[in-house]
Amino acid sequence: MTWMLLAGAILAEVTGTVCLRMSEGFSRIVPTVVVAVGYVSAFVLLSLVLKRGMPIGIAYGIWAAVGVALVALAGAVIFGDGLTRVQIGGLVLVAGGVMALEMGGAH
Repeated sequence: MTWMLLAGAILAEVTGTVCLRMSEGFSRIVPTVVVAVGYVSAFVLLSLVLKRGMPIGIAYGIWAAVGVALVALAGAVIFGDGLTRVQIGGLVLVAGGVMALEMGGAH
């Protein structure tokens, strides 16, 4: 259940971030409401993950890394933002860093 809550927090944050761009400086009401609901939901769900005992470094690392990767991919797919090889390499390095954080905590 903890991992499902974390996945929900990530998806809520990614949705809020994508809608942040769609809100055009908070001038469009529907995307603006989705931004607010998305961010509040993300932090509520993340707090529940932490309450269930997941270490904050692990939870936040996974939340941030997966969120960054998903937002970058959404930007490329939805908005036509480019992803260079260097940027893709950076995403791989971020994922590797989170994996190292997780594996280091297991020992």
